[in-house]
Amino acid sequence: MNSNYPLPDAFVSSIRAQLGPEAEAFFASYEKPSLRGIRFRDERRPVDKAELLSPIPYARNAFFLSNESTAGAAPLHEAGAYYLQEPSAMAAAAVLAPQDGDRVLDLCSAPGGKATQLAASARLSLLVANEPVPSRAQILSRNIERMGICCAVVTSAYPQQLAAKWPQFFDKILVDAPCSGEGMFRRHPETRAEWTPDSPARCHSRQNEILDSAASMLRAGGYLVYSTCTFNCLENEETIDVFLNTHSNFRLLPIHIEGLPDAQSGMLRLWPHRFNGEGHFVALLEKIAADGRDSKPVSPVLLSAPKREEAALFREFASGHIPAKDITADSVLAGHLCHAPEAVPPLDGIRVLRLGLQLGDVRGKVFVPDHAMALAVNLSPGYPLNENSVLSYLHGDSVQCDDSFKGYYAMTYSGWQIGFGKASDGQMKNHYPKGLRK
Repeated sequence: MNSNYPLPDAFVSSIRAQLGPEAEAFFASYEKPSLRGIRFRDERRPVDKAELLSPIPYARNAFFLSNESTAGAAPLHEAGAYYLQEPSAMAAAAVLAPQDGDRVLDLCSAPGGKATQLAASARLSLLVANEPVPSRAQILSRNIERMGICCAVVTSAYPQQLAAKWPQFFDKILVDAPCSGEGMFRRHPETRAEWTPDSPARCHSRQNEILDSAASMLRAGGYLVYSTCTFNCLENEETIDVFLNTHSNFRLLPIHIEGLPDAQSGMLRLWPHRFNGEGHFVALLEKIAADGRDSKPVSPVLLSAPKREEAALFREFASGHIPAKDITADSVLAGHLCHAPEAVPPLDGIRVLRLGLQLGDVRGKVFVPDHAMALAVNLSPGYPLNENSVLSYLHGDSVQCDDSFKGYYAMTYSGWQIGFGKASDGQMKNHYPKGLRK
């Protein structure tokens, strides 16, 4: 066990009280390395096969990943070819199991692992990925962009703000609640020093407030998943008990998913000495009916459309670069042309960082494509980079090209689009965002 960050005495006592004789096996698991996971964007798996240990059956196109893998530092990580995620953290989205056409809310979404998994699970009509803390919301937005997700609206608001505007709007809601983080003590030993005996009680109060907000935004017949990465009963079973005692229109549903332990009670525990992953808790609830506290369901809104000349400039760009014709500039966010999700709730008064797929800006009489489009849309023409030139490109350098090349190109590496370049006079000017450069 990491002697620099010993387990807090109060935590040790809590685990012994919960597990009894089994506690020694739990503590022994802390002598072993934590496990890593990877989810691939599609059936291409651009990682050395020797690094992929075995499939993770409860997540689409996911594998346990060797601890020696350096996939997180590889260029294709920046292209959105895959997302690195702790295996147990994939359980909550698997339990929520969104279906085609669903409107889904991930209420506490940063850094975006569960949100990107939800988006990959089905063809959603909408994914709202919300994070109240602005700095964390920026990281969330970048991960949504990196994984080429087009159906997401990224917001930064407190749950109570959203609940006031979006009554009964969503089919599925994930509350991956802020918690005391006991389940991360093995993977991130430094978090042990941040834990105090009163951490669970402080988190419990906030968790119930968040669940109250989530309940009002879920339609009757919809599903709510509550999850934490902690072990104590107060933040897990007791939080659910408090919620059910004050929301009689909800019920727990059994959890039966391949690769996860059965949870007939509707409350699933993942322990590191029993399961290949870190500590997690997941509960599955159904909203049986609306109750007297629910406001009338809100409907999707019409969004502001771009000006006619702006839409025309995008169509001109698209005619030469987007073979498929299903991407349109149908909305505007802070001056950026966007391709919005199918169903968007009212956004007035809410901080919105991303509205569907951000396409680009009109500057003067020129359309300038956004980096997000390079990661989400099949484009032509492409300009292939090799192992050396891709590192220069990610650093922000220009790339040499033939004098005959003119205009915008999708820069590619190993068959993956990684950003834009603009060719002129034998130079491919770098359009990789400055904030992402290595």
